[in-house]
Amino acid sequence: MDKKKLATNILTYIFLTVFTLIVLYPIMNVITISIRPGDKLMSTSLAIIPENATFKNYIELFTNRPFLLWAWNSAIVSFVVTFTGVALASTAGYALSRFRFIGKQTTMLGLLTTQMFPATMLLLPMYIMLIKLELLNSYLGIIIVYSATALPFCIWQMKGYYDTIPFSLEESARIDGCSRWQAFYKIIFPLAAPALVITALFSFMTAWSEYIVAAQVLQDTKLFTLPLGLKSFESNMSTEWGLYAAASLVVSIPVVVLFVILSKWLVSGLTLGSVKG
Repeated sequence: MDKKKLATNILTYIFLTVFTLIVLYPIMNVITISIRPGDKLMSTSLAIIPENATFKNYIELFTNRPFLLWAWNSAIVSFVVTFTGVALASTAGYALSRFRFIGKQTTMLGLLTTQMFPATMLLLPMYIMLIKLELLNSYLGIIIVYSATALPFCIWQMKGYYDTIPFSLEESARIDGCSRWQAFYKIIFPLAAPALVITALFSFMTAWSEYIVAAQVLQDTKLFTLPLGLKSFESNMSTEWGLYAAASLVVSIPVVVLFVILSKWLVSGLTLGSVKG
């Protein structure tokens, strides 16, 4: 190995190490706060494991707070939104990729345009729509809003990935006697697994960690999702930082697990799905 390449590798590892430490520091800080005793929450100590560390906040979270109810509500909403996003985006993306029809370009442009606006700008019209449909303060109402927010990106992602799959594969399946639906379900759908993973993960994240829309749509405390539940730890006079930190770590676990499990599909799904548009 020549000196130039060795120096490049050393600088790369130094950069990655520093960047990793920068990323990990806030996480370690949250872990430290979650296990600090109540009288030392505002301590300036840099010790990762504080003196008299305790898991009291975690015990309090699961025994005396409706955390499991919030988690159940979030799980229901997130999985329904994920299923809806995968089902609709996979079929809509296929239609935009394979068929020619009047209004196709307008439809694609409309989907792309909606991504220019944040969800908060759409909150008022969606709120009015939910009131007229009598879906305010309900699971179905929040699921509709989250699905509508996630679908434009998911459809574009799936459409771009389908464009990379040769049409000859479907033609061969049709020659062998498959219907168009069978060719899609048995041939194209399995090949689109990386893009489906991205679609599922994006849909899940849209519902799992969203707060602003949920705060406007859900008023019944029994329907609170995790972000709304965590907000309840904050009041005008004080904030239960220990519980806040403990809950934040627990809430992040499903997301981390999903990223680890689906990591081998993430890169190919993101890159190939953006090749064609």
